[in-house]
Amino acid sequence: MAQGCLKCLKYTMCVANFLCFMCGVAVLGFGVYMMMNFNLMSLTPRLSNINIPKMLLISGIIITCVAFLGFLGALKENRCLLLTFFLMLFLLMLVELTAACLLLVFEEKIGEAVKEDLKKGLDEAKKQKGNSSMSDWDMVQNTFYCCGIYNSSDWDSKVPKSCCQTECETAHPHYKTQGCLEKLNNWFEKNFLITGISVIILCIIEVLGMCFAMTLFCHISRSGLGYKI
Repeated sequence: MAQGCLKCLKYTMCVANFLCFMCGVAVLGFGVYMMMNFNLMSLTPRLSNINIPKMLLISGIIITCVAFLGFLGALKENRCLLLTFFLMLFLLMLVELTAACLLLVFEEKIGEAVKEDLKKGLDEAKKQKGNSSMSDWDMVQNTFYCCGIYNSSDWDSKVPKSCCQTECETAHPHYKTQGCLEKLNNWFEKNFLITGISVIILCIIEVLGMCFAMTLFCHISRSGLGYKI
């Protein structure tokens, strides 16, 4: 009976880690796609080193590596791989919890930094109309139906077509009234609950993964098959 349960646990870990591996590959591919097609963090120059495409790339690589370790460790019943899998999951959970605490503590400062960077990004786009910064602003303004940081006056006399509610060719074009900062804040607030729930679910999955890995590790240690290949 115990052997049957442990076999079930082993193959459950294999299937779960294989699915996580495929998810990691998908995240990695999406990160590559975004890096090749978008450069949204040109709107915020100081945060260019932690832009979304790079974060997706790093997340995809970490997920695939950890999932591969868990899959191979369970399949081969290898104590070394299982222990590495356990430690990596534990470290990931610590990093996630630390990041969540830092975001809560420095939420206001981060908001101010993003606001300042948006102003710098908009000033840069006004100086070099037609470059990648300008196209990024166009995409954001079309996606969130907004104009500038606060309103169309942020663009001075160089208001782009993406700010127009109707055709810009008229003598008195009508611009979108809401700024992108307000729209982005509203979007983040709406998705904050979903993000929080996702983090909690992810932590629960990681704890279960650590429990399964340690259970399998202890069984293999008792059976003397610690380095079976």
